[in-house]
Order: sequence, then structure tokens, then C-alpha cells
Amino acid sequence: MRLQVCGYAAASILILATSNVWAASGQAVFEQNCAVCHKMLSPKFGDKAAWAPRIKQGTDALVASVIKGKGGMPPRAGKPDLSDDDIKAAVEYVTSKSQ
Repeated sequence: MRLQVCGYAAASILILATSNVWAASGQAVFEQNCAVCHKMLSPKFGDKAAWAPRIKQGTDALVASVIKGKGGMPPRAGKPDLSDDDIKAAVEYVTSKSQ
């Protein structure tokens, strides 16, 4: 029984640690690949009014826009090596800071 409780505690710590790393990676992906444009061009990072209609479309639609490219943004933000998971993490980071 004691081993089982320790197992649950270890799993909980691992999940929490992983989620924090994942959130940080969304920020890192944004800072390394998206920030140059989105800190100067629309929609600007943190601009709630500009992001609201985009956020309303949902995460999947935003991720698809980044993957396909939109307007002046090239596919995968001009970084072909970005994985879909990297893009999703960056989108979730941006939307969390723009609501």
C-alpha cells in the first residue's frame, strides 16, 4: 500500500513538472520564432482586442493558420522545422497572455 501511494505521488509530481516545462516551451517557441513580428505587427502580443476574434475561432484554427500561413506570415512562421506541437504550444501561450 505504501509503495502504491508513493507511486501516485511521484506520478503527480511528474505531471506537474511536465506541464510547467510544456508551458515554458510555448513561451520559448514564441520568443524564438514569433516575437519579432508579433511585438511590432498586428496582432500584437497581448493585444486583447486584436486577439479576441482570433481566439474565438479556437486553438485548432489558430494552429492551422500558423501551419498554412496567413497574410504576411509564411507557413510555419517561416520556420519549417517547427513541429505541430511546438506551434500549438506557442499558440496556447499567446492566447493565454491575450485574454
